[in-house]
Amino acid sequence: MKQLNWATLGCGIIANELAQALAKEGRSLYSVANRTHEKAVSFAQKYNISKVYDQIDDVFTDPDVDIIYISTPHNTHIQYLRKALANGKHVLCEKSITLNIDELEEAISLANKNKVILAEAMTIYHMPIYKKLNEIISSGQLGKLNLIQVNFGSYKDYDMTNRFFSRKLAGGSLLDIGVYALSLTRWFFKETPDHVLSQVKYAPTGVDEQAGILLMNPASEMATITLSLHSKQPKRATISFDKAYIEIFEYPRGMQATITYTDDGHKEVIDAGDTADALYYEVTDMEKAVNSSDEDEIENLMHCKYTYDVMKIMSDIRAGWGMKYPEEE
Repeated sequence: MKQLNWATLGCGIIANELAQALAKEGRSLYSVANRTHEKAVSFAQKYNISKVYDQIDDVFTDPDVDIIYISTPHNTHIQYLRKALANGKHVLCEKSITLNIDELEEAISLANKNKVILAEAMTIYHMPIYKKLNEIISSGQLGKLNLIQVNFGSYKDYDMTNRFFSRKLAGGSLLDIGVYALSLTRWFFKETPDHVLSQVKYAPTGVDEQAGILLMNPASEMATITLSLHSKQPKRATISFDKAYIEIFEYPRGMQATITYTDDGHKEVIDAGDTADALYYEVTDMEKAVNSSDEDEIENLMHCKYTYDVMKIMSDIRAGWGMKYPEEE
């Protein structure tokens, strides 16, 4: 398999994890781009990265860059995706991949035109625990999926200047944490939801501070999701079947699940993967996809169709609320 050159666009927490993931294989990031050049230089020194761009746009035209990891705020993604994809770069983009479905469709069209892979860095699609659970579910031993319940409550200080509550930075619970809950739901659903209902509580800035979502698909699989940016909840998912239910704690970067069987109540603990290696799993799958010419294999590795489904759901929910970000007005 060809060794690929990674560039990071952004120097935040995720970029640090990306550098550490590559270091597990004795590798370094090839290059770094950032709006603040000094931060890029400091980041490069920390991780022994040989190339720092004087101008952020230089990363898109560097012929030696194979994959760009974009980890800037999600309202900036589309402007960078346009440039990266138009220049023939594969992209792994931090969630939420775009602000809305129109932006994502534009990016997908560019990726297809330039024959490159565009994928969202959604850890749920790459952590071993979710792949293992899908194997168990596919065996039929748990019966038919009926209901999924997902909680994600994060306590953020009630500071309206914080990015989580900022309209200018595309804040709000749906794009920041709801994307995880919806991605987990889509992972286990056999079909795309076609019935979606929601409620919203707004922060004073006008972004969604709290939300409740109900979903159902043509297979009559149902899900309930509760989100909050100002009320701590356990990061817990319960997936209920005819013959058992699965509990996953500390998703999205989970590494353990418990299956409780309906007939006698006995429990089975499933362990797979390591939370600390979340970015490593994403990098590994992305490199396999880039080195593959099989469209089905690429989809099975990166789950781009799930990314599309989730973004469509989020866009439709916000349209129902009438909530727009400045870029959409």
